[in-house]
Amino acid sequence: MKTSRTATFKLIASALFLLALLVVVPLLIEATGRSDLYYTLTSVALLSIISAGVWITFYIGRINIGQGAYALMGGYVSAILVTSHGMSFWLTLPLAGLFCAAASVLIGLPILRLRGVYFAMVTLVLTEVARLLALALPITNGASGIVSIPLPSGLSIFGVTLVPDFATLANPRLAFYIAAVLLMALCFLGLYRLTHSRIGQLCQSLQQNEELASSIGVNIAYLRVIAYAISSFLGGVGGAMFAAISQSIYPSSFTVADSVNFMLNCFLGGLGYVLGPMLGTFVLYFGWDMLFQTGEFQLLIFSTVLIALMLVLPNGLLSLALPRKRSVQ
Repeated sequence: MKTSRTATFKLIASALFLLALLVVVPLLIEATGRSDLYYTLTSVALLSIISAGVWITFYIGRINIGQGAYALMGGYVSAILVTSHGMSFWLTLPLAGLFCAAASVLIGLPILRLRGVYFAMVTLVLTEVARLLALALPITNGASGIVSIPLPSGLSIFGVTLVPDFATLANPRLAFYIAAVLLMALCFLGLYRLTHSRIGQLCQSLQQNEELASSIGVNIAYLRVIAYAISSFLGGVGGAMFAAISQSIYPSSFTVADSVNFMLNCFLGGLGYVLGPMLGTFVLYFGWDMLFQTGEFQLLIFSTVLIALMLVLPNGLLSLALPRKRSVQ
């Protein structure tokens, strides 16, 4: 009975939160005339999706510092399919994620057998490798990147328009914001469902004791690859959305620093909580902007505050309000 009430409360709270993002926030932005906040909040939503992928690898006890590589690949896959092949952006979105997932399986099969510290060291170079490939391959246009990417076209099924043509809208930024929020909601809903499924429970056993999990018949290599593929899929989808919003993609669109930030988002929000990446992204993004006025001391103050928060709150900011039910080492 208590479990049923808790589930109902979570459902109602999630619905109210989504309603606030889709209705209240746009009304406030329109009232204040700060339409630039649409792009800012859209960026936060997409960064939280990419960071959620990193959180999944933490969930199996692995540190992923290469998520920027998959965001970059996803952006290029979508841009190439839209500009060179005339494909609808909405179709390229899952294709970009699937491409990144397939690439991660090929990469992950050998390196996921390594111990955690070695896996982290290998992923650290992935973003730079992806950047160098983008510079070298003719299909990516090298340092010039891919520009003038058209806005997403409409999406119709059986004559029913599900998504309007963004180019015909008076405010495409609002449309991008709504699309990013809905995508973020689907992402974290799926993440919550995954962690509460049988596969999620098996993944949790890996972070606790891999040898024990293996001794009871858990296919460790299989679970690692599945988790890494899901992680990369989210990175590719987020990167594709970024390319559509900026209508361009360059080799420098996602760097090693971005990969580190994706990891920090998870730490800051809380590794033991599904919503940790979302909160961490929000705080990290706006915290950095708030310190802009400090000039040359911005990085020093930001780093000091971040380290202090991690020392005082090792379980993340969400540990202040929520009991820690799931641990990620």
